[in-house]
Amino acid sequence: MPRRILIAKPGLDGHDRGAKVIARVLRDAGYEVIYSGLHQTPEQIVETALQEDVDAIGLSSLSGAHMALFPRVVEELRARGAEDVVVFGGGVIPEGDIPKLKEAGIAAIFTPGTPLREITRWVEANVPER
Repeated sequence: MPRRILIAKPGLDGHDRGAKVIARVLRDAGYEVIYSGLHQTPEQIVETALQEDVDAIGLSSLSGAHMALFPRVVEELRARGAEDVVVFGGGVIPEGDIPKLKEAGIAAIFTPGTPLREITRWVEANVPER
């Protein structure tokens, strides 16, 4: 059974081209991908992840709200007993924020310009098979 990955856009960020590119690349790599659409709260993202029984959540943010929203997704997963879901993120994220996000439970951050093959390799190596 292929890994299931939710791609989500938390907050008010209205730009989803990058998220759609990642969703397509992961789908083409053989994963089942669910795209939740724009303007999702952390709670909505986790609810979708649980309903869809995903193995990982990929978060995308270009709005600057990643420091508030990404950790809230991890906290909500823990509160719902789903801390085994791998959370990774991407978008316009300053280098200085990456260590803080990792401390908050985000497994990896991919910034603009990351080769797409690097992302699929990371998923293959870090999201457990079903």
